[in-house]
Amino acid sequence: MLATILFFLFSAVAIVGALGMLLSRNPVNSALWLILTLFCVASLYLTLHAAFLAVVQILVYAGAIMVLFLFVIMLLNLGSLPRRQEIDWLRISAIGLGVVLFVQVAYVLASSLNILPVPVPAEEAAEVASAAELGALLFSRYAFQVEMIALLLLAATIGAVLLAKRRFV
Repeated sequence: MLATILFFLFSAVAIVGALGMLLSRNPVNSALWLILTLFCVASLYLTLHAAFLAVVQILVYAGAIMVLFLFVIMLLNLGSLPRRQEIDWLRISAIGLGVVLFVQVAYVLASSLNILPVPVPAEEAAEVASAAELGALLFSRYAFQVEMIALLLLAATIGAVLLAKRRFV
């Protein structure tokens, strides 16, 4: 019962954090809202007994990626965003209604074709998704993809350093 209450609590805080990130006019405040959202997602992983994913979420996303985001925000020296014009609530509600109808049609179609995913108990998922099994899978079956991601991240880091060096020299 406590896990269910915590799940819904962290879900609500994650939604509030995501809305705060989207609606914030200051880029630094927006990044801080995103950090709150990422921590809530890590907490959701903990309520689902996926401790490894929670730790990776905090280390990789809330740690490394957000440091890069803040570095770029500070490098670009962004001010606050200009004020928006009048919000067209009719258009926003029409888009929302369209998304809801699309999800309903997709659900009915998936259930009629019997292709809905079968839920797995959390304890069984935690046993299967251990760190050792994920590591063995990443470095055996998906080794090429991991190496390509590493090369892309290296190229992005070199490009960011060169851009920053050229701007300040």
